[in-house]
Amino acid sequence: MKISVRVIPRAKQNLVEVQPDGSYRVRVTTAPTDGKATIAVIKLLAKFFKCSQSEISLVSGATSRNKIFEIL
Repeated sequence: MKISVRVIPRAKQNLVEVQPDGSYRVRVTTAPTDGKATIAVIKLLAKFFKCSQSEISLVSGATSRNKIFEIL
């Protein structure tokens, strides 16, 4: 399944929120440098969906706040 994620880096806490339109808002405390925020998002999504990190892949938006992930 593919999901649309809006990433908010440098937040006060790590949090996954489901939006009314079916997309997700993920807040991470890490800074968006060298892909560290994307790695933190993958870790949070793995916990949220109760799957391993290797089952989550980034489809598009590597340098954008709006990302699309595919979960196997």
